Amino acid sequence: AHASNIVTAIYIATGQDPAQNIASSNCMVLMEPAGPLGDDLHISCTMPSIEVGTVGGGTVLPPQAACLDMLGIRGSDDKNPGNHAKRLAQIICGTVMAGELSLMSALAAGHLVKSHLKHNRSILNMDPTAVKTTDNSPLNLAATVPGTCINKAS
Repeated sequence: AHASNIVTAIYIATGQDPAQNIASSNCMVLMEPAGPLGDDLHISCTMPSIEVGTVGGGTVLPPQAACLDMLGIRGSDDKNPGNHAKRLAQIICGTVMAGELSLMSALAAGHLVKSHLKHNRSILNMDPTAVKTTDNSPLNLAATVPGTCINKAS
């Protein structure tokens, strides 16, 4: 549901090319009941086309290198070349899976919509009755009433 947000954030933090999020965000998250009573959850995430690296490019920038250091995967693994990139892909996939589980939990519990409504800071998306205004000019109405436009399309 929002893998590309997570992939892009980690890509920027670790010096990856954020433009690669299009292919790299391709994933399949499966959730199914598990256990003897079916009251447990088995979740898996597969990301078949993730593109990552831990050598060169943006990975040499100090903040991004520091993030890779924190993860223990900066540079090449001398004993097993490619191992650090593989580990970064696993970290990203695990983070995507956690994010998807969190989102699905919020949807199932009804918290997602409630939190968006509660924390929405955009006047454009607020209930018009919540905006107190005395200026009824078209420009002011367009800024406070969703769906209001001050210009007609030609």
